[in-house]
Amino acid sequence: MSELRAAGPGPATTPGGAGGPIASVPGATCGPGPAPPLPSPGPGGGPGGGGGTLGPGGPAPGGVTGTPGGSSASASGSTSSTSGSAREGWLFKWTNYIKGYQRRWFVLSNGLLSYYRSKAEMRHTCRGTINLATANITVEDSCNFIISNGGAQTYHLKANSEVERQRWVTALELAKAKAVKMLAESDESGDEESVSQTDKTELQNTLRTLSSKVEDLSTCNDLIAKHGTALQRSLSELETLKLPAESNEKIKQVNERATLFRITSNAMINACRDFLMLAQTHSKKWQKSLQYERDQRIRLEETLEQLAKQHNHLERAFRGATVLQANAPGSMDSSKDRCCPSKGDMSDEDDDNEFFDAPEIITMPESMGHKRTGSNISGASSEISLDEQYKHQFMEDTKKEKRTRIPHKPNYSLNLWSIMKNCIGKELSKIPMPVNFNEPLSMLQRLTEDLEYHELLDRAAKCESSLEQLCYVAAFTVSSYSTTVFRTSKPFNPLLGETFELDRLEENGYRSICEQVSHHPPAAAHHADSKHGWTLRQEIKITSKFRGKYLSIMPLGTIHCIFHASGNHYTWKKVTTTVHNIIVGKLWIDQSGEIEILNHKTSEKCILKFVPYSYFSRDVARKVTGEVLDPSGKVHFVLLGTWDEKMDCFRVTTSLENGGDSRQRAHEAEDSRVMLWKRNPLPKNAENMYYFSELALTLNAPESGTAPTDSRLRPDQRLMENGRWDEANAEKQRLEEKQRISRKKREAEAVKATEDGTPYDPYKALWFERKKDPDTKEVSHVYRGGYWESKDKQDWSMCPDIF
Repeated sequence: MSELRAAGPGPATTPGGAGGPIASVPGATCGPGPAPPLPSPGPGGGPGGGGGTLGPGGPAPGGVTGTPGGSSASASGSTSSTSGSAREGWLFKWTNYIKGYQRRWFVLSNGLLSYYRSKAEMRHTCRGTINLATANITVEDSCNFIISNGGAQTYHLKANSEVERQRWVTALELAKAKAVKMLAESDESGDEESVSQTDKTELQNTLRTLSSKVEDLSTCNDLIAKHGTALQRSLSELETLKLPAESNEKIKQVNERATLFRITSNAMINACRDFLMLAQTHSKKWQKSLQYERDQRIRLEETLEQLAKQHNHLERAFRGATVLQANAPGSMDSSKDRCCPSKGDMSDEDDDNEFFDAPEIITMPESMGHKRTGSNISGASSEISLDEQYKHQFMEDTKKEKRTRIPHKPNYSLNLWSIMKNCIGKELSKIPMPVNFNEPLSMLQRLTEDLEYHELLDRAAKCESSLEQLCYVAAFTVSSYSTTVFRTSKPFNPLLGETFELDRLEENGYRSICEQVSHHPPAAAHHADSKHGWTLRQEIKITSKFRGKYLSIMPLGTIHCIFHASGNHYTWKKVTTTVHNIIVGKLWIDQSGEIEILNHKTSEKCILKFVPYSYFSRDVARKVTGEVLDPSGKVHFVLLGTWDEKMDCFRVTTSLENGGDSRQRAHEAEDSRVMLWKRNPLPKNAENMYYFSELALTLNAPESGTAPTDSRLRPDQRLMENGRWDEANAEKQRLEEKQRISRKKREAEAVKATEDGTPYDPYKALWFERKKDPDTKEVSHVYRGGYWESKDKQDWSMCPDIF
């Protein structure tokens, strides 16, 4: 850094050397100089974010040297239009400590300062924009100045000379003054011009209606006053008559009440007049605020749609380049890591607007699956090959051999933004989505995937120590997330009454049954029994919210694991799953949150922490830490690992009981290390088969004897697995409409029963019933029994027709 600070004026040299003499250009005596002090970490790394979270602390490396174009880059190239405040030209913008100041083309127009990498980029890609109406312009030295709007956006800029810097600052100040003035005038006038003619007409009609109603109330008030006066006059005449004293008291009371009634009606009329005046006074401001919000939403939609289009265009260009490379010699190995971009790439803040690989939720490279023909239905040759492949697979299944592959995922493109733009902030389970977003498994089958590492519970059942047993239960909890690391597609939402069975009693000693027990909110109940001495049950409600940039999936519900021999009853809840880069970029999944596994019999517990991914953290990605504690809070075991690879266990000995340092030494003691769990490798060509594990590949294989509501028999899911997505979408709409008709029929029956006063039984699950757990005191669906007995008898007469 001392060499960089020594940079100063000198003879013209070849640019690019950090710390060397700068080029002899006008104003070169400015040099880089010390850059502004380091700002505190915060936002700003996005487009227009200036120095991002780092900021330009320290001098710029080499001043203007090292920028593209060398000494020729110092030419100002600035122009000014006849409007006075409009201006465009080259400035140097701080990017980061790797690249320092970079030359950018800036455009000042209509109170907005925008920048581009080059003048040619003005036609298609803006790298950032800052509104001068709310910005502060600060001059640092003879060449450097800063534009900031309060922290969200900060531009550290440098001109080639003091004269050039002054021209820019003057133009910026004029543009800011003009923008502030226009904003103030807009506030005072109510911005009538921004209100559409339709909105004006609606507003006038509303005010006219209010005025009419107030006039009606005023007429009523006059009539009330007139009749009230006549009533009081009549009552006064009655008081003058010779009536009993008791009658006179009654007449006085009636007279007082009539007076109070007239006073109240007058107050009501006055309040209505005040309301009308207030509505007329503030209607323009309300209308302006509403119109502003509408404009902002439209602008955001247009911007994101443009980003999605650019992303789609770059995706196609990338795919074409990949095909060319594949045809070239020596390119066979280049496609191996296509789905795994390098983690070591560095870029400045302008690169945040670059687009990378297409979301895997939409498309896969054509070489990985079936190629779509020009029509909406696959070509005859593809159809024959699919049928043959499916027939061959079915023959294997009939021989009780687990299948090891499924048809490859087709390459279907989809305009993601056209569907997702209406989903921001909404519950996705209530929005119909095409199968392009799905994988050929239902949510019931995904729940059953929790049993992939069932051997952990088998080992736990053999443990004599409840604390050691708790370690294996914790490892089993983490292992259920290992299948999600590459699974960016969503499972099918089960239909109400849909079931899924998995009978592995002969091979693995367990069997499992799931049922969709509620549709809104969607809830699934799961029960698994093992002959090795454990029972697993859960009822999970899935809620999800699309936030524009990411999708949050929050599973609600408690998971129970009971060991028969010891009677230990463990419960825990799932963490939040987040899918990032929904609109632009490569999709990736993260798990975050905390899990408490509690043994209700002994009060022992394990605390697992899923560390969210952070760009600035030095920790390993997808890290999970945990502690196993006895009822007194003493730590006996420390768990460490990742939710996508493995989990290790370290015993905390009695000689190491003095806080965090002792636990760290326990981590380092290899003799106490025990590997609890390690992820099984994915099958060959898993990237072409939705990244399914060995168990997932078998879940949708046809089986005989299952219930007619089993997920394997769902037609749209089967069509999608076979690559016929257009037919699958049509079938999915038919099933959803059928379910909708059934729901309306139940609602109509409930209304009729209420009107007739007859009892009505709401929908009840077939194989599960609601019970209160004695330990957690929660009411949830628990397996009532009878499924496997019905399967033995092949008696499915009670099953509903849902497919």
